[in-house]
Amino acid sequence: TNIVDLGNTSDGPELFRLLNLETGRKTVPNIYVFGKNIGGYSELEQLHKSGELFNMLKKGTSAHEYFL
Repeated sequence: TNIVDLGNTSDGPELFRLLNLETGRKTVPNIYVFGKNIGGYSELEQLHKSGELFNMLKKGTSAHEYFL
């Protein structure tokens, strides 16, 4: 598990810029599961409520399979 607080690292602005380029998101949190971006808190909550997050973690399934 890697958690990066963009406000507490000297690379924060550059990391934010790179995340924005990669994901198109301009907000945080920016959540990755098994190396795939699942979005932010709203998307995480939706996956949790639907049970998909548990299944994803249990199977070691990448988020990519859920968002094709």
